[in-house]
Amino acid sequence: MDSCRFDTYVDDYSTENVSFADIYENNEKLSYYIIMQLRENDATISFAESCTGGLLAATLVGVPGSSDVFNESFVTYANEAKEKRLGVPDEILKTEGAVSYETAKYMSIGVADAAKSNIGVGITGIAGPSGGTKEKPVGLVYIGVTVEGKTRVTKCNFKGDRLSVRLKAVNKALKMICDEIK
Repeated sequence: MDSCRFDTYVDDYSTENVSFADIYENNEKLSYYIIMQLRENDATISFAESCTGGLLAATLVGVPGSSDVFNESFVTYANEAKEKRLGVPDEILKTEGAVSYETAKYMSIGVADAAKSNIGVGITGIAGPSGGTKEKPVGLVYIGVTVEGKTRVTKCNFKGDRLSVRLKAVNKALKMICDEIK
């Protein structure tokens, strides 16, 4: 594959409920590309997931050959796990919250460091159907990608039910990884 361009990205979905089959197929293509690029560059990747609950890791390991590049993954749902496993400062969790730009940044940096990976990805958000507020509504997701110490965080506002939000977050994370490694 020459680039990370595929027919469907989360930004292209106009309906609230995404077809599981369509996004699954796209995520598989993105995962395949990521594995090939990482293998080519002798690089590794690790994930720290909250609202996606391991779905990003499951998507990547669904592709044969992922063990060549995938180090490990943490599902850090509780704040204590984010702090203990990933080094997210307690002060950040108290002042900014678990669902924040800063937390996603620390999660991606922390997992890269903990797993000794070239790339770390952190996802935190509110998948719903409850838990949202006016300031932080259901569908708010922050995704951090750290590559060799340089971090990029994206704020997303996804529509749809719990599964749709989680699938869209995984899709966006995979696209961000592709953009960073091409």
